[in-house]
Amino acid sequence: MTQRPKRRTILLATGAAALAAGCGDSGGDDSGSTEQTAEITETPGTGETGQDADPPEADGEELATTDEIPVGGGKIFKDEKVVVTQPEEGQFKAFSAICTHQQCIVANVEGGTINCTCHGSKYSITDGAVENPPATRPLPAEKIEVDGNSIRLT
Repeated sequence: MTQRPKRRTILLATGAAALAAGCGDSGGDDSGSTEQTAEITETPGTGETGQDADPPEADGEELATTDEIPVGGGKIFKDEKVVVTQPEEGQFKAFSAICTHQQCIVANVEGGTINCTCHGSKYSITDGAVENPPATRPLPAEKIEVDGNSIRLT
């Protein structure tokens, strides 16, 4: 004779599955350190993110020339997950292109801000500070080297 599960058992099993799914680390918690060392990846078509064990390796290849980065703006390098800005003539900055709110890749650099169109977060091109929520943490700085007309990720 097969014993049917009791209603309480089904609810507990369903509740445990929901709790396990809700407790996964999607990186969406806006509390804590501003340092980000793990590369965030998105599973295509799912909107779910996960963290790779190792940070991306810097290969020193040229990202861009200084002429490609507009003064008062910037350029997003999606493959490298980096955004390079030029707040003032000759001053180049680099930040993670991953929004600290829900790990979307930022969409554009306009009006003095780095903009994530997923939920409307905006960051300063000067220091990566949050200019418009919902993000509460700044974009982490990335290291670049400007050598003559060449901008390289270090």
